[in-house]
Amino acid sequence: MAIQDNASPMGLTVGPVLYHWSRASLTQFYADVADSPADTVVLGEVVCSRRREYKAADWLSLALELRQAGKEVILGTQALIESEAELRTLRERCAQDDFLVEAGDASALRRLQGRRFTLSPHVNVYSREALQEHAALGAVRWVPPVELDLATIARINPADDPVRTPAGEAVQTEIFGFGRMPLAFSARCFTARHYKLPKDECEFRCLADPDGLLLKSTEGADFLVLNGIQTQSAGLQCLLDRGPALRGAGITRLRLSPCAQGFIEVLKLHHAVLREGLDATQALRELNALSLPGALVNGYALGGAGLEWRAA
Repeated sequence: MAIQDNASPMGLTVGPVLYHWSRASLTQFYADVADSPADTVVLGEVVCSRRREYKAADWLSLALELRQAGKEVILGTQALIESEAELRTLRERCAQDDFLVEAGDASALRRLQGRRFTLSPHVNVYSREALQEHAALGAVRWVPPVELDLATIARINPADDPVRTPAGEAVQTEIFGFGRMPLAFSARCFTARHYKLPKDECEFRCLADPDGLLLKSTEGADFLVLNGIQTQSAGLQCLLDRGPALRGAGITRLRLSPCAQGFIEVLKLHHAVLREGLDATQALRELNALSLPGALVNGYALGGAGLEWRAA
């Protein structure tokens, strides 16, 4: 599937599953995604290499099935490389030519240089000059870091003057539009530490928390989520009602990050609003009625605190 241009309808991307789900759960999830209105699916384990419900061959087989279902498939790489084994996996993923690769961090850039690839939100691109440098390497799409607001994104890669690759291809902007925002990574596994276990003997406790382990502040408010070596926001970024502002910022697609319950309905509601004209207020009511793992937030995108919600 060809990458769309700015005149196309808003694209919908299913981001990689950030949590440790069972093989059966992953298989059912991607079967549902295959029948969904998603355009693009990012596959692969991008958080912790100890999560091996799907092996490399399984991800490639799934990628072929999703391509046959009409989806653009991108293979993600880990955001934090810590071992030679993880480097081998990275090299193998970057060496294949069947699918685009999404660089999870700078470790992948040298391997991908001269080829078309995409940039995950974990790659630090905070200026037009930085995006130009990555475009010169071959980046054709970027997902800005989650803390960047729409006005800043528009200045970095405006719709009327996009950054271009050496071949003249305009770099697309895809925003993290739904889900718990990935905030940080650490060499330490916070989930294992919570259960008083060493990282290498974690007993895969994160399988018990399909949407991460919620932390509360001393005042009892939802604060952060532990997901192995990853820290996430407690709130779920939601830009469903910001279609005109997104297009005005030069954004051509939304990334929806999977959650354990109600995700396909989330995807369908985004499709209905952004492509079929469903009233966003009605869609937000339906979204809030789902069994989602947290409150909806949009503060970062609007230049405020990340856990704020501002009505359109």
